[in-house]
Amino acid sequence: MLYWIAEQLGFPGLLNLIRYISFRAGAATATALAIGLLFGPMFIRWLRAKQGKGQPIRADGPQSHLAKRGTPTMGGLLILISVATSVLLWMDLTNVYVWSCLLVTGGFGLIGFLDDYDKVKKAHHAGLRGRTRLFLEFAIAGFATWLMVRMSGTHLYLPFVQGAVIDLSWAYIAFGAFVIVAFGNSVNLTDGLDGLATMPVIIACMAFTLIAYLCGNAKFATYLGIPHVPGAGDLTVLLLAIVGAGLAFLWFNAPPAAVFMGDTGSLALGGALGAVAVATHHEFVLAIIGGLFVLEAVSVIVQVFWFKRYGKRIFRMAPIHHHFEHLGWSEPTVVIRFWIISFILALAGLSTLKLR
Repeated sequence: MLYWIAEQLGFPGLLNLIRYISFRAGAATATALAIGLLFGPMFIRWLRAKQGKGQPIRADGPQSHLAKRGTPTMGGLLILISVATSVLLWMDLTNVYVWSCLLVTGGFGLIGFLDDYDKVKKAHHAGLRGRTRLFLEFAIAGFATWLMVRMSGTHLYLPFVQGAVIDLSWAYIAFGAFVIVAFGNSVNLTDGLDGLATMPVIIACMAFTLIAYLCGNAKFATYLGIPHVPGAGDLTVLLLAIVGAGLAFLWFNAPPAAVFMGDTGSLALGGALGAVAVATHHEFVLAIIGGLFVLEAVSVIVQVFWFKRYGKRIFRMAPIHHHFEHLGWSEPTVVIRFWIISFILALAGLSTLKLR
C-alpha cells in the first residue's frame, strides 16, 4: 500500500526509500515483529478465555506432553495477522507472485483454523477429515500455481544443473500444487514440540529471501545460471514478514509454551514456503533447505507403510522427533539439535546456487 502511495506521489524525499526492495523487506520484518510482540499477550489471553481446556493432548504421546494440557492453540492466527498486515503495507500491490503466495498462506491458514476449531470444539485431536483437507489444499495450491506459471513459465529446473531441464507445460500446475500441499503438511507434522517448527521455518525463509532476490535480478540470475523470474524479488517482503512474525511468535512459544501454533500456523507457513519455491522455480532446492520437514514427513509415511505391511514399527513413535523423545532426549535437546540440522541444510541448499 505504501509503495503504491509513494508511486502516485512520484517517490518524493524520504519516500524514495520505498522504491527499494531491501528497504521494504526490512520494514516488513520490523512491522510484523512489532505487531506480534505488541498484541501477543492480549491475543493469548483471549485464546485462553475462548478455548478453556486448550489443545487436546494425545494420550499415546510422550508422557511429558501431558503437562501441556490447557495451553491454547490457534496461535498461528497471530502470525497470519502480523504477516498479512505488514505485507499489504509494504508490498507492490501489482505483484502477482506475492498475491499468489498470500492466497496460499491465507487459504491454508483458514483450513488449519477449521481443523483446530474442530479439535478444540470436540476435545479430540482428529480434526477435519483427511480427504476434505487435501481437496481444499490442492484446489488452493493449484489455482495459485496457475496464477504464477502464467508469468514465470512451466520449465522445470534442478539443482546442480544449469538451465531448464524440461518444459512440463500444464502438468506443472499439478507438480506445483503437489509441492505446496506436501510442504504445507510436512511443516504441520513437524510442529509437535515447543519451537520445533518455528525456527526451521524462519531459517528456510531467510534462505529463500536470498534466492528470491537473486531470481528477481536479471544480472545475478544470469551469472549464477538460475531462472530469472521478473518480480520475484518482491517475495522478500513476504518472506521477511514471516521471519518477523515467526520471531515474535517464538517469544511466546519458547518452552514452556504459552501458546501453540496449531494447524492454523503450520499449514500456512509450510504452504507459503512451497508457494515461494514454485514461484522461483526452486522446488527441489526447497527439499534440501527444508530437508528437516521432509525427514519428518517421510518418517510418518515409512512408519505407516511398514506397520500396515508387516505389523511392526520402525520408529518408537512418528514423526521422528517423538522417536528421539522416547530414546530419552529431552524436548529442548531435540528442538535445538533439529534447529542445527535445519541451519546446515539451509547452507547446503544455498550452495546449489553456484554449483551448476
